[in-house]
Amino acid sequence: MLGIVGILVIFAMVFGGYLAAGGKLGIILKSLPFELMMIGGAAVGAFLVSNDMSGVKHTAKDIGKVFKGPKWKPDDYRDLLCLLFELIRLARQNPVAIEEHIESPEESSIFSKYPKILTDKEAVALISDTMRSASMNYDDPHQVEEVLEKRMEATLHHSMHSSHALQTMADGLPALGIVAAVLGVIKTMAAIDQPPEILGKMIGGALVGTFLGVFLAYGLVGPFAGKVKAVVEEDSHFYQLIREVLVANLHNHAANICIEVGRQNTPSHIRPSFSDLEEALKSVKQGAA
Repeated sequence: MLGIVGILVIFAMVFGGYLAAGGKLGIILKSLPFELMMIGGAAVGAFLVSNDMSGVKHTAKDIGKVFKGPKWKPDDYRDLLCLLFELIRLARQNPVAIEEHIESPEESSIFSKYPKILTDKEAVALISDTMRSASMNYDDPHQVEEVLEKRMEATLHHSMHSSHALQTMADGLPALGIVAAVLGVIKTMAAIDQPPEILGKMIGGALVGTFLGVFLAYGLVGPFAGKVKAVVEEDSHFYQLIREVLVANLHNHAANICIEVGRQNTPSHIRPSFSDLEEALKSVKQGAA
């Protein structure tokens, strides 16, 4: 919703200010389809040249993040802590019983309580792989933390592809606007024998190309890239929380201490309060009793 409001503000301020200053939209509207075809078409073509099909689909999908915002909400972090608490407690009480949950998470009675988390393959794999390794005696907390850190860095790097692709497009749009403007000037020079009022309109139409390239770059595509990057970075805290709790578990802290370590390492604006988490964990304990 905030993204839509932002776009409306951009258009209202730019074109509203232009009209308030006495500008006329006629010349812009007349030139806009052709300039947009040249600049937008060239930008899309360059985007296709510089990305494979996977990258194209990834970017198209991630544009939705501009309007939807982060995937993980505060309640999801609370649910994640409850899920990890159940798994850690079961692993300590009955190491054999935990195997069915980490080997087949989609059939697990524990994972099924948290359907949104279960749909995230990376989160489920991160939990399952780490707990499976621990059951195979790969339980040095420092080594595991290093492995998890590298894995999450690779995941974050891949997730940032859309932001980089959009930013590259934004960087190229002003130059493409100049290309369109130069073509407009060439067209104008070919009609140099026309009266000044006609030449003025043709020059104005050519300048629309420069305006459009800069406007798209800094008013739309660049902010889109920045928003996608911010959302990806925000969602990465979810996986960092998994790392913090599972590494604390390998240090043999009590289960509730492991969960508190994770809670305190969660950014404040998405961190569940101690009392809310305590109530949620009580419900988990009562359900398991």
